[in-house]
Amino acid sequence: MATTLPAPPSDSADLEAFGYRPVLHRKLGRYASFAAGFSFVSILTTIFQFFGFGYGFGGGAFFWTWPIVFAGQFLVALNFAELAARYPISGCIYQWSRRLAGEVVGWFAGWMMIIAQIVTAAAAAIALQVVLPSIWSGFQLIGHDTALTSKSGAANAVLLGSILLVLTTVVNVVGIELMARINTIGVTVEIVGVLATIALFLTHTHRGPHVVVEHSTAAPGGYWAAFLVSGLMAAYVMVGFDSAGELSEETRNPRRVAPRTILTALAVSALGGGLMLLGALMAAPSLTDGKLSTDGLAYVISATLDSPAGKVLLCCVAIAISVCTLAIQTAGSRLMFSMARDGRLPFARRLATVHPRFGTPVLPSVVIGALAVALLVLNLGNAAIFATLASVCIVMLYLAYLLVTVPLLLQRLRGTARQPDGLFSLGRWGIPVNLLAVLWGIAMAVNLAWPRPAVYTPNGGSWWMLWAAPLFVLLTIAVGVVVHRLAAAPDRTSAPAVQPA
Repeated sequence: MATTLPAPPSDSADLEAFGYRPVLHRKLGRYASFAAGFSFVSILTTIFQFFGFGYGFGGGAFFWTWPIVFAGQFLVALNFAELAARYPISGCIYQWSRRLAGEVVGWFAGWMMIIAQIVTAAAAAIALQVVLPSIWSGFQLIGHDTALTSKSGAANAVLLGSILLVLTTVVNVVGIELMARINTIGVTVEIVGVLATIALFLTHTHRGPHVVVEHSTAAPGGYWAAFLVSGLMAAYVMVGFDSAGELSEETRNPRRVAPRTILTALAVSALGGGLMLLGALMAAPSLTDGKLSTDGLAYVISATLDSPAGKVLLCCVAIAISVCTLAIQTAGSRLMFSMARDGRLPFARRLATVHPRFGTPVLPSVVIGALAVALLVLNLGNAAIFATLASVCIVMLYLAYLLVTVPLLLQRLRGTARQPDGLFSLGRWGIPVNLLAVLWGIAMAVNLAWPRPAVYTPNGGSWWMLWAAPLFVLLTIAVGVVVHRLAAAPDRTSAPAVQPA
């Protein structure tokens, strides 16, 4: 749980050595730091959302995409853990990239990450529509059709998601201690929910583990093509484990805590998620009736446990969605604060202001929340557009990660990537692990962005929707160039840049 003990003087002195005055409140212990990464990944939220997608393309054998994606992402996490020990600063993706590759590369890494986090927060919040009306019909406040693709379902999703984002914004404004308490309680509930779901599935099986080699229900065509598409499910899930690094300036002893919690959050998520996938495949009443593809885990839970206990599990999912949204917004606000503190955003001075009592960057939290709500409105009457945006934001995350791992690899090859003694280090394994992480990141970015009609226009659509991922990346870069120039222009609203020590 979050601790309220004062931070050791060494933490503040450590931050000052990088040229920053300590203004955020150090309230987080090891479990709270772990919870930040675990709740961003939020396997109960994301697997609940995307299980049907993975199974619909790959059949039961899509299970193997899970350990494959975990192995690739763990390579990335190992490099991030080393950097978290070296640079314990908020806004980690931006801070790591700028110190490895310079201001411009670092700025675009941070910019891509901010855009991705805004869209991801909206995507997580809108998932409440998939769960709450199933718990109680009273949560369907608009109309009667709960499907996201319907007019009333889309409108209700916007309303529920907006309410959640308002609440998470208030929590983020009030202070890191309240956020940490809610987040750690929520993560504890989610872990209990994951364990209960696994136990439920494994005690109500209809077939053995051989289901993981079954692919008769896969999408038509060559199986390997379908398998690559089904892997996008795991790729959507296993991101955000770097959130522990985003909260480094609010964590006690971050040089040692953050690396461990980055790796632990991803490993625990992978283990729990893998068992959930296996259990769901074994417990599904049917593999061929189409419901596993359309309704996903909700179908398995309702068919296996049609009782009040099933409602309790759905409540755990709703809690997981809420803390996931909270964690994403928190990470995004710290990243925006970190860039503004360096004078790298328009209105930087205001964005970098920390509330003297709450110890939080208030305006970044409000901006992230407001923009996420604005994106939710896009879902109103046109769910296909929002689904496309939600997909391409994951491409942005992988590209932001590459803007860290590629410069780090170049430093390793030049022999300039030196880790302070006594901290987490890959040692002689640094170059091969880093090289594999870069190759993995490039392969996944290409796989995610590939213009497949089955992914981006499953029900038909315009050409720009099919090419949404590369177009969205180009648009983000183009807008980023304008914003970067605005931030660089002399402005009374801009904060002076802080150079690293």
